[in-house]
Amino acid sequence: MSTPPAPGEENHASKEASFGQTLYRFLFFDWLFRDVNAARDLFERHAARQHNQRMSRYLPVYLRRWSFLAAFDFTLGLLFERVLQATLMSAWFFTWSCVTLTGMVVITVVWLFLSSARLS
Repeated sequence: MSTPPAPGEENHASKEASFGQTLYRFLFFDWLFRDVNAARDLFERHAARQHNQRMSRYLPVYLRRWSFLAAFDFTLGLLFERVLQATLMSAWFFTWSCVTLTGMVVITVVWLFLSSARLS
């Protein structure tokens, strides 16, 4: 039987999980939205859709974060290619800049879809 931690002791595993969850929420936005298809009736579906439209106001923040990541990866790719002549590392960062650009397209499409379909 395990004993609870004494006051003042910190649980190292919960700190790591908390950091991982925070990092996930910082980069990905799916936790903000509700699944409309999981609604049981028309009322719940309408409420979930309205919730998703209200939460779409935070998507430009995620777009900004992902654009920073794309610029950072592209800059590191240029640094490794031009200055350090490390082609494998530059390919790695250029690939991640393409992945982040794809993520930015997804965020933009979701944001435009949700913000243009405003319900009264």
